[in-house]
Amino acid sequence: MATLAEIRAKLLAQDKSATDSSNSNRGSDAVYPFWNIDNDTTAVLRFLPDADNSNTFFWRERQVIKMPFPGVKGGDTNKSVIVQVPCIEMWGDTCPVHAEIRPWFKDPSMEDIGRKYWKKRSYIFQGFVTTDPMNGETPENPIRRFIIGPQIFKLLKAALMDPDMENLPTDVEQGTDFRLTKTQKGQYADYSTSNWARKERSLDEAERSAIETHGLYDLNEFMPKRPTEEEIGIIMEMFEASVDGELYDPQRWGKFYKPYGLEIADTTASAAPVATSTAPKTETTPKPTTPTATAPVQEKVAETVAEETAPAGASSDAADILAMIRSRKSD
Repeated sequence: MATLAEIRAKLLAQDKSATDSSNSNRGSDAVYPFWNIDNDTTAVLRFLPDADNSNTFFWRERQVIKMPFPGVKGGDTNKSVIVQVPCIEMWGDTCPVHAEIRPWFKDPSMEDIGRKYWKKRSYIFQGFVTTDPMNGETPENPIRRFIIGPQIFKLLKAALMDPDMENLPTDVEQGTDFRLTKTQKGQYADYSTSNWARKERSLDEAERSAIETHGLYDLNEFMPKRPTEEEIGIIMEMFEASVDGELYDPQRWGKFYKPYGLEIADTTASAAPVATSTAPKTETTPKPTTPTATAPVQEKVAETVAEETAPAGASSDAADILAMIRSRKSD
């Protein structure tokens, strides 16, 4: 397990890099739906370390790209769908989608559509829910997963960099609970008043027993599958079709990536699709993670907090943009 000093050093290194580059089936209880708590209430969470000791952090970061389509070819052509695909910048590679859209932000007329395809970040944590304002039933295995967005993550990161925090918040003996408070800001949920507890707390006997009995998640098992060269080609094909306003074609792309919940006959997925979500809800997960589990996991991620987006701008002509993409490819 990494020390707090090691975490701080890696966070600083990541910030510098960003600046320089400008055990059993836990079913629907596996992910705690904190977005469903009432306004002006607080859920108390205790984060736990990743089972993967090679992970410096006690979380994993996911980056996905949303691709909207006006409907499904051969299905409902009038109901819009969204397909999410992994952004390969997660693995330090150059994302062809972002290579196309980054120049768009130099043109105010193209910013809006560029923002639509900008990658979204979320962070996977695990831990206990020590206070649940929804008074939900505690599952047999109380170790839950938390899908955290950038707004909450910035609060977590800022506290970790605070010299007043002397011990890892995941420490068994001297860890710290996180008080996640939901309020309302306009029409959106706001979590900016969330903070760490003032006092450290040792895990109690029941929590220690749960870790001993069920083990910890290997958070890497909940990351999207790294696309192959073929799948990267499919991602670009879908991107161009999405920009051009075409229908989602399950015959062309269904075995690679598809909208969440779409059933496609006689198609076996060769890549674990990154699930989409249009409303916060709990989810049912496949085979749970253990140190030996290797099966990819599909999740429906609740979008409950502000996501990373590029600057807003005016709308643009999709046909002109697509023509620009294709002309570059022919150069």
